Amino acid sequence: MTDVETHPSGPVAARAPEQPNSMARRAAIAGGVGTLIEYYDFAVYGFLAVTIAPLFFPSDSSSASMLATLAVFGVAYIARPLGGIFFGRLGDRRGRRSALVITVVSMGVACGVLGLLPTHSSVGVLAPILLVLVRLAQGFSAGGEVGGAATYIAESAPRGRRGFFGSFTPIGSTLGFAVAAAVVGLVALCTTDAQMASWGWRIPFLLALPLALVCLRVRMKLEDTPEFTAMAEGRQVTKSPLLDVIRKNPLSVLRVVGVAIAMNGSGYIGLTYFSVYLIKDLEFSKDAVYWTSAVSIALACATFPLAGLLTDRFGRKPVLIGGYLAYVVIAVPAFMIMGATTSVVVVGLVYFVYMTLNGVVQVPAFPLFTELFPRTVRYTGVSLGFNIGTIAAGGTAPYVAAQLVGSTGSAMSPAYWVMGVCAIGLLTVATIRETGRAELPA
Repeated sequence: MTDVETHPSGPVAARAPEQPNSMARRAAIAGGVGTLIEYYDFAVYGFLAVTIAPLFFPSDSSSASMLATLAVFGVAYIARPLGGIFFGRLGDRRGRRSALVITVVSMGVACGVLGLLPTHSSVGVLAPILLVLVRLAQGFSAGGEVGGAATYIAESAPRGRRGFFGSFTPIGSTLGFAVAAAVVGLVALCTTDAQMASWGWRIPFLLALPLALVCLRVRMKLEDTPEFTAMAEGRQVTKSPLLDVIRKNPLSVLRVVGVAIAMNGSGYIGLTYFSVYLIKDLEFSKDAVYWTSAVSIALACATFPLAGLLTDRFGRKPVLIGGYLAYVVIAVPAFMIMGATTSVVVVGLVYFVYMTLNGVVQVPAFPLFTELFPRTVRYTGVSLGFNIGTIAAGGTAPYVAAQLVGSTGSAMSPAYWVMGVCAIGLLTVATIRETGRAELPA
């Protein structure tokens, strides 16, 4: 008995025909919008970390409260591989669309619940326990989103344009942080510090509920991908995607892990730690940091399609290598400049350059991930490898950065973390053959 349900005529069905750009555009927009909303839900916590810390982890030491809050940020990532396995199985067996509909609903509900949680002053130690549980639920939902969106878009895009259309996945995930920063900044602008600590912090979380309904409507209108349809019609659906991907594609999973470590380890320093560093250590105003973050990240996202065009033109490997080397060069100067200036404009420029480079290392990665796995286990393989890499260096990045600064006394120390994870990316990419011009594995 085999692990794959085969068609009577043989184990390989005819390839799905290439799809026109109109279908690829709809897939890219639906995937990008959904990922934006999911990552908005996930990112709000990071931008509110400074406000949340004393509410859920009161302490005589503000540093202890902040470390505990950042640790809970990282806890959400523990559940991500479990979510990746669950939604990967669902996506590989029942369809990409079904899994993507459920992820956005579950994330929206979890984020809304977080906005309703009682604080430590109301229920004592139960408050941080509930916070951890809700963050685990968010992590579980997020675990199935990016792998599913990347798979859906790649399987809907024409050959030779997967990089460009695939750029909508990192645009969505990164822009989610920008929208989160803008919403938090707007709420902070309209409230006093006392109001923000009392009830204002809840508003960005509660906004997740109507946003989830918008995304649900968009995704419910989608059809499943031609790749999955061809696979299902050919009775190629595997019975156990997780076992299959571990047994038959272990090196591909490890390669995704390595690239994800570099991508997330560098990216989350900008997406999450910068705001904590600027507010807590450099004493910039919260309003200025939130708006600077939102504008810088949004402008950087506008450059991501260019990275997609570059990776379609020159391949995944050259663009990735260039991005990693650029990060190694600018990591220390970026922290030096931010630590030496009092100008929000200068901080914004550094932030913009840093996040533009994040697009250079993100955009080629997502189509590359999908090109490493056959369609029977693609959703599972991408989600598993990506989420393991995200645990290793994504959710832990802000916590590790804060610990490095605290233990070394040097504000430059997070730069060496960025250089280290990029070295892992370089070593990993060296083991991967170029896949940008090839068909997706059937």
